[in-house]
Amino acid sequence: MDAIIVPSARRAASLKEAGRLAEELDAVLLVLCSRHSDAASVVRALSERPKLRFTAVDFPAAGVPRLPVLDTSTVLGESRLKRRTDTSAKRNLGLVLARVAGWKRVVFLDDDITVPEATDLERAAALLGTRDGVGLHIGGFPDNSVVCHANRETGAKQDTFIGGGALAVPADRIDSFFPEIYNEDWFFLLGETMLRPVGQVGVARQREYDPFASPDRARSEEFGDVLAEGLFALFDDGGKIGDADWAYWKKFLEARRAFIDEIQSRIENREDSISLRDKHILESLNASKGRLGYIQPVHCVRYIEAWQRDRVRWRAFMNGIRPMRPGAPGETPIDVAARRFGLVPLGRPLELAPA
Repeated sequence: MDAIIVPSARRAASLKEAGRLAEELDAVLLVLCSRHSDAASVVRALSERPKLRFTAVDFPAAGVPRLPVLDTSTVLGESRLKRRTDTSAKRNLGLVLARVAGWKRVVFLDDDITVPEATDLERAAALLGTRDGVGLHIGGFPDNSVVCHANRETGAKQDTFIGGGALAVPADRIDSFFPEIYNEDWFFLLGETMLRPVGQVGVARQREYDPFASPDRARSEEFGDVLAEGLFALFDDGGKIGDADWAYWKKFLEARRAFIDEIQSRIENREDSISLRDKHILESLNASKGRLGYIQPVHCVRYIEAWQRDRVRWRAFMNGIRPMRPGAPGETPIDVAARRFGLVPLGRPLELAPA
């Protein structure tokens, strides 16, 4: 395994786990910083680990100019369906920098994830010869959308799927990208017509949070949850991406509303009184239904079409990348890669570098 890539948004202290794993596995740690995370603070925090090789980069608020402009980032305009986070963009930058640096196998790791056994990351990377993505099982707190958390908490069985929070990918050959939408990691793992070859091994744990703390979370997730769940439901029925036409989405949107209604009814029809927790769940489900009412089949069709165009554009871009030649003495391949895209890589200060 060449590197661990963290799309960081929390303060530098949240990177202790990624630093421990990278140092233990003798892998480079690449931290892509925004929001509450900044490269200078990351450098100060990670320099406490004497053997850790790391680079931190501040992700530009306006994006990275030399990367392809993707239709999936513009097709929704400034509508309420647009996902306003930079996680996908940072992961895409990570893919590009890994390709330029000549890395072959990398692991994406979110800054709220812990991996008890570092060797689980090596086991995941070892499976990439025959798979396009290998995720760790997220134990402890489940990795689900708000609606799916509500489904589980009201007594129904709820599955999980591998995701970008702890995901090994073959950086030297993968031609997929993370679109700007909730469940972007599901889309990353889809091929031309259906799911790519993927695997799962090992265990990671996600930091617990309250999915019902704010209805805004449910609103922001709904469109991406509709698209991803809709496509995977299609696959379960033997269909392919090309079968997701206007009529299919009309039917699925009706099924989605019925699904949320069913979850709500389990709470509302209880014999005992409704708790404060139940009220928060109902508020979040109402927020999901409110956003769902805005989603039309045409939105789904247009987004999938934009995503398919972007797949072609991104593949051509990645296929045109060649690993960089070595830079100046003391400059690492990832430093060279970052500078190629106008970024400023920060690493361990020379006076703190190991002899």
